Amino acid sequence: MFSVDKMHFEISERKMILRFFDVFFVLGALFLVGNVFGFDYFTISTTNLYCIIVLGVYLNLFGVIFEMYNLQVASNQFQVLRSTILTASTTVLVYLLTPFFSPELPTKRIEILLFYLVVFMALFLWRMFYVAFLASNRFLQHAVLICDKEQVQELISGLEHIDPHYKIVAFVNADATEDEMAEYHYVPNIKRDELFSFVKENSISEIVIASQKTEGITTELYQQLLRLLESGSIIREYTQVYESKTQRIPVHYMSRDFYRFFPFSRSNHNKLYLLSVRFFEISTSLLGLAVGLLLFPLIVIGNAIGNRGKLFYTQERVGKDGVVFEILKFRTMISNAESNGAVFTTTNDSRVTVFGKFLRKTRIDEFPQFLNILKGDMAVIGPRPERPFFVKEIAEIMPFYETRHIIKPGLTGWAQVNYTYGVTIDDSLIKLQYDLYYIKHRSIFLDLNIAFKTITTVLFYRGQ
Repeated sequence: MFSVDKMHFEISERKMILRFFDVFFVLGALFLVGNVFGFDYFTISTTNLYCIIVLGVYLNLFGVIFEMYNLQVASNQFQVLRSTILTASTTVLVYLLTPFFSPELPTKRIEILLFYLVVFMALFLWRMFYVAFLASNRFLQHAVLICDKEQVQELISGLEHIDPHYKIVAFVNADATEDEMAEYHYVPNIKRDELFSFVKENSISEIVIASQKTEGITTELYQQLLRLLESGSIIREYTQVYESKTQRIPVHYMSRDFYRFFPFSRSNHNKLYLLSVRFFEISTSLLGLAVGLLLFPLIVIGNAIGNRGKLFYTQERVGKDGVVFEILKFRTMISNAESNGAVFTTTNDSRVTVFGKFLRKTRIDEFPQFLNILKGDMAVIGPRPERPFFVKEIAEIMPFYETRHIIKPGLTGWAQVNYTYGVTIDDSLIKLQYDLYYIKHRSIFLDLNIAFKTITTVLFYRGQ
């Protein structure tokens, strides 16, 4: 019925493969070229291991910033070309200019050019192989979904839109009374008593259980699941799969049983972590304000020409524990932009001035918020603070919305680097899922990930 390969890769495994072979092929190509052509700058040996480590770190660091490890980008040959050029160019430039931890600059300029070409070609050819082979359909991860039939399309699209290598190939109807239906309009329906044989015949990777009605897991289906478990099949609950694939909390699916996800990340109460974060916030704020002062004359001129009014403005926002504070920003909208009441900012909002668009795209309009961070009203990383009017409106629709106020709001956050600017209630729901994921998994590693993605947002002019 289905042509299925047994081998597949999880998202984390794909990213690990990309990271490892980026470094492996670049170092291998440098070693080969260095020995064949006798260029000293390409010499790789045990005596200069620190140079190798630095180059590997740079490749991974700039690869993150230029989206080399975004699987959607890594699977597209045109986007791969752009990312590879940017990563190779930046890596080589910074590596050549790094003192002490990189070799002395070569005496022949041709070696610098060849160094760049080798790094670029090694990355590019390996990534083209990944697109053509490892990102192809032969390595799809196939799964069977157990759920109520009215949920099929919503649950499947929620997974497949995130991971292009994950595919639900069939579902088992978990309604208490199994209908006489051989096919369904979205994916094939298989009978409960055929589950074991279907999984074994089609090399299914995992079985995902999404039924919230216990009566749907009949004795017959339970016995099938036990046999699959004993035979080595992977059985997972839908919320676990959704969270690992999307890096969001599926609050739209869990209804009011959200409390099983508590307690949130231990980092929220870890004194050492919180102290480290506060030190980082103060350091970043001082650096940000210093940069802001350097840009201030240009901002004043731009505001006089493109905004024609006050440079700063304040607005009430909801902070930690629901406490309202005044946020400070550079003004990006026309005067009296909300004379008819508060509304969400939309894409290409006519109220945003020409200079305001530039400030938003580059995130320069956020620079005054470093003062809010120094005061302790905000953090560098956390859920974006929302206005009290919208908090009240959204909280009436989403029971868990105010959960995001258990930590300080941030200048940037997991939702901001993973999702576009929210203009509707549905957008707010998706951003809430990202915010709650951050609160649950908060850590130094996740904070660094957000910091690098924020750099990507600024470099690619994606601010809103």
